[in-house]
Amino acid sequence: MAEEEEGTEEWYKLSTELHRFYGGKIEVLPKVPVRRLKDFAIWYTPGVAQPSRLISSDPDLSFELTSRWNTIAVVSDGTRVLGLGKVGPEAAYPVMEGKALLFKYLGGVDAVPIVHRARDAAKFVELLQLIEPSFGGINLEDIEKPKCFTILDEARSKLQIPVWHDDQQGTATAVLAGLINALKVVGKKLQDVRIVLFGAGASNVAFYRLLKALGHNMHNVVAVTTKGVLHPEMKDIDKLMLTDPYQYQIAIETGGGGLPPNSPIEKAFDGADVVIAASVPGPGVIRPEWVSRMNRDAVVFALANPVPEIWPSEARRAGARVVATGRSDFPNQVNNSLVFPAVFRGVLDVRARTITDTMAIAAAVELAKFAEERGGIGEDRILPTMEEWEVYPRVAAAVAVKAVEEGVARRTTTYREELERATEIIGTVRQKIQLLWGNGIIPKPPVDYQG
Repeated sequence: MAEEEEGTEEWYKLSTELHRFYGGKIEVLPKVPVRRLKDFAIWYTPGVAQPSRLISSDPDLSFELTSRWNTIAVVSDGTRVLGLGKVGPEAAYPVMEGKALLFKYLGGVDAVPIVHRARDAAKFVELLQLIEPSFGGINLEDIEKPKCFTILDEARSKLQIPVWHDDQQGTATAVLAGLINALKVVGKKLQDVRIVLFGAGASNVAFYRLLKALGHNMHNVVAVTTKGVLHPEMKDIDKLMLTDPYQYQIAIETGGGGLPPNSPIEKAFDGADVVIAASVPGPGVIRPEWVSRMNRDAVVFALANPVPEIWPSEARRAGARVVATGRSDFPNQVNNSLVFPAVFRGVLDVRARTITDTMAIAAAVELAKFAEERGGIGEDRILPTMEEWEVYPRVAAAVAVKAVEEGVARRTTTYREELERATEIIGTVRQKIQLLWGNGIIPKPPVDYQG
């Protein structure tokens, strides 16, 4: 652990130095030719008046005649940033900027960081409504719970562009994709397994919703929080209904997974096939003896960062066959960066009005399928890595087609058409970045590192 902490400090130091050197990570570049002053008569006045007139008559033309079709906002109030907590909007900006970089490089999506001080959920949603005309989609990021659930639900109902909370839907989609393949590895079916949700925050609440959409038997799910097992007869259940209606709903719908009220945490693991942990950094949050109480060929996802709830080696010794974490230095990283760039690529290309849970499921299925087809799956490989960039066009195509099927797209496409379109867009972005770097237009960093 001492070596890991020392290595982390080195990354902190290097990151700060490079952020200062480059003055941030993204910039705006023109995409049209500007060869002489007269070109502005087309791109600006007087020529620009005609696109404006057309859009005034039909606002949806803003998706065809402006960059809106490919531009999203990455929006945060800085109340729950990474593992840092409530650090404020200014401190959240580097993270939102980093997210914008991932959107562009992995999905070909232009993303604008927007941080703000609208802490009240209603004001937050109002802000999203006010800026809606500028964007083709909204990515919510790093918002404290339970406010994050309310904001997402309200915004999805009020805006006519896709609104996505990556800490919820992105992570939940990656978890589902990983679980699909993990269960294939151990020879079990999703509809048959007993699942422990260890933690009922943003990602696990969203994952619970995906399970419901899949028709999973919710009485075969047990959720554990700091309050204990969520149960209809738990202490302060009426108070929970007011303070966290989403956890209350899980308590009522699962019935505590059939456990007696006020059962100790370890009882949740009895006879479980799967644990999806998204709680607080460990180690020691999940005990090996709890994993030992699970069924044979157990699957354990310990997703807390920077340290998982239980070390993978401990989980394996305790009987888990497939173990996943949120870290890149262990096998089976469950990474929402495999999801959000592709999902937005797909919904932007068909000018979708929303992102449904079934669209997220389509993304998960395609992601799992890609991993199986490209190199096969096993105990140490249930998901592809971010370097396998061909996964992004495939997931984009699956999402776009599902949006068309569900009637939430403004334009139609086929899987093959979107696969070709997304491959071209993402591939072109990667080529541009390589050219800028190779030709020295992006300046060399002041320190040598393996980036």
